[in-house]
Amino acid sequence: MNDLSVKHLLSINDLNESDIETIFKTADSFKEIINRPIKKVPTLRDITIANLFFENSTRTKLSFELAEKRLSADILNFSASSSSVKKGETLVDTANNILSMKVDLIVMRHPNPGAANYLAENTNTCVINAGDGTNEHPTQALLDCYSIKERHGSLKDLKVVIVGDIKHSRVALSNIYALKKLGAKVMVCGPTTLIPKFIHKLGVEVEHDLLKALQWCDVANMLRIQLERQDIQYFPTIREYVKQFGLNHEVINSLNKKITILHPGPINRGVEITSEVADSPNSIILDQVENGVAIRMAIIYLLAGKLNRA
Repeated sequence: MNDLSVKHLLSINDLNESDIETIFKTADSFKEIINRPIKKVPTLRDITIANLFFENSTRTKLSFELAEKRLSADILNFSASSSSVKKGETLVDTANNILSMKVDLIVMRHPNPGAANYLAENTNTCVINAGDGTNEHPTQALLDCYSIKERHGSLKDLKVVIVGDIKHSRVALSNIYALKKLGAKVMVCGPTTLIPKFIHKLGVEVEHDLLKALQWCDVANMLRIQLERQDIQYFPTIREYVKQFGLNHEVINSLNKKITILHPGPINRGVEITSEVADSPNSIILDQVENGVAIRMAIIYLLAGKLNRA
């Protein structure tokens, strides 16, 4: 088994192409295991993992927990809403208190960009970034790329468009980094107000016409509108957004080809994507959820292997 070049998973930018391929190959093995009648392996029986979630989460939190349980790790679940954070305790103090209980690895989601890097720099443990504000969501990008590769065989020269709220999406940024590393061509599409001004410097194309973007692409990753992160109104109404950027059956049928549809969840059905499209054969949304467990098992397993040699 190849080794990773990193001690933590904080950003896709920290990984090289070999790291990503190692994660994918390891995930292949774990995907086969989790589809067996007995889905658990004793690989991490002596490892304790703390899940620190300072933001609400359903899919990511459950996916990490299931991945950890499938690997037989001991788990500590932490929720900021019912902790001493409410009393003014700092992030580092919270983490060090948990680490003093002999925790080996921390999975953290936090509303502030850079929080995972800060924790990694100020504590002596392995940190996995499960999303830090509007910055990055590396495990989501890895499972998205893995799912695309599974459907198309390779990402080399594949055309992928990311549609929606690019400005506030950590999924968009991590996906751009990962897709570019794996040789895909990337375009972003959305209202002018929701696309960062200098996004082209990341080597991506920009399009404001959904139909043109879909005619160009092989894969479309539909992002939700993150109203909870928006401090001003970026478009007139939801209805206006749906009219211009909502993906429905009529739009799909107007294309002269088949495209693959992804969505990181949670889906706002009838806004960025209709139920008809989300549940169609073109969609690999449920594959993303299944692959998320295998990818996270692979990441935890590979990083835990480095702990033993520290």
